[in-house]
Amino acid sequence: MLGKTIKMPQETVFIKGNHAIVEAAIDAGCRFYAGYPITPQNEIPEYMSKRMPEAGGTFIQAESELISINLVFGAGAAGARAMTTSSSPGISLMQEGISYMAGCEVPGVIVNIQRGGPGLGNIAPSQSDYYQAVKPGHGDFHSIVLAPHNIQEMYDYTVKAFDLADKYRIPVIVLSDGLLGQLMENITLKKDQETEYLDMPKDWALTGAKGRDGQRILSLLMRPGALEKHNEHLREKHRTICDNEIQYECFSIDDDIDCLIVAFGTVARISKGVINIAKDMRIGLFRPITLWPFPYMKINELSKRVKKVFVFEMNYGQMLDDVKIAVENSDKIEFYGRTGGGIPTQEELYQFIKARTKGRGY
Repeated sequence: MLGKTIKMPQETVFIKGNHAIVEAAIDAGCRFYAGYPITPQNEIPEYMSKRMPEAGGTFIQAESELISINLVFGAGAAGARAMTTSSSPGISLMQEGISYMAGCEVPGVIVNIQRGGPGLGNIAPSQSDYYQAVKPGHGDFHSIVLAPHNIQEMYDYTVKAFDLADKYRIPVIVLSDGLLGQLMENITLKKDQETEYLDMPKDWALTGAKGRDGQRILSLLMRPGALEKHNEHLREKHRTICDNEIQYECFSIDDDIDCLIVAFGTVARISKGVINIAKDMRIGLFRPITLWPFPYMKINELSKRVKKVFVFEMNYGQMLDDVKIAVENSDKIEFYGRTGGGIPTQEELYQFIKARTKGRGY
């Protein structure tokens, strides 16, 4: 049974990406936040410490990222819309808690404003947590992963993350980066947003001392065959998500393109600029929005129409592995990546495409 659909009024504001995350969470009905400071996402807990009490919710600056994710686990188990945010090494510390949430089917939203790594790395933007996001934690489970590429989407997909989390009782990750977190743009708050699952009854949620007969939330299943049966249930849920929730954007794609760029997040934004300056070439962009579930079939279909598939990332080739699964002829694929906080420019990517297609008639 779905809850009522709530249509929201609109308001246009000039806002930073990190602050847009906060406004989206509040508008989506999030009333519990736990987090720990780490650059470049510090503006989220700082701003949330003001906005959450104003909305009548609970803000906790936890002792660590380990505590943060487990507080979200507890709040989610009680039926609250709950969220935490961090940046790369902080998200690493949350992996056990995310696995526990997935195993217990407790919804929650985790936002990662990625920074350079490995280790402490630096505070510059990166996309090197792709593996961590789409193949998280331990055990047989998935999290839904949403990758915005502008500030409007930072807002929109954070709202959507809460609906997806409740709809499927699953952790949802919003995978952004330090550039989008610090960038400021005009956006429309609550634009075309409908929160279908905000008031959905949560008969599975725990009620503390009030109790429900025999009601438990746990991931320790010791009886022979019990865990395998539970994991099969999770797999069926994952299949349903794959059938219904894949999202992507096709930009400047028509029947005459010779080259296809595949990129997500900030690099997809830069790639749109590449297409705008590449007047002498026929290039299209495919942007996965859900990194899990990944749009394998659509990439496969588009790859058959082009001579080259260019994969651009701010890492050394993580989404590249999924593109290779999607594209039947891997000889078509060319990869260009920057890491450690390096951000490619439009001209840089354009010249790379030219060098790989020079003298080939396209």
